[in-house]
Amino acid sequence: MAEYEGYLIPDDLYFHKEHMWVKVDGDTAIIGMDDFSQKLAGELSFIELPMEGDEVSKDEAVGSYETGKWMGKIFAPVSGEIVEVNEELEDDPSIVNQDPYGKGWMFKIKMSDPSEVDSLMKGDSVIPWLKEEIEKNVKK
Repeated sequence: MAEYEGYLIPDDLYFHKEHMWVKVDGDTAIIGMDDFSQKLAGELSFIELPMEGDEVSKDEAVGSYETGKWMGKIFAPVSGEIVEVNEELEDDPSIVNQDPYGKGWMFKIKMSDPSEVDSLMKGDSVIPWLKEEIEKNVKK
């Protein structure tokens, strides 16, 4: 696992420009919010996830969340069908803050085109992007 300025970057995950992560498991993508985004947002107080059975497209806003600071959108980093949502988050959205890369996963997509993950960031390409995001959003 890499770390940049206190933000965790697991080596086995892909990252979407809207701060979603993807873990590939066969033809299924497990999706969640990255460490940077959950720290910037603050504690999640409400979350609206997509519905099982929904067809989603890459880069589409599929849900939302609220914190004491703002409302944010949840994006689909890949296209396909929502096959499972993390219902625990509806009762306690702060699980995302406590464990963004584990118990805080949001939903799973059966990918219609698994090659879409190739357009996401992984490994060394994540740090320059994260550095830019920190400069834009934190170091003002």
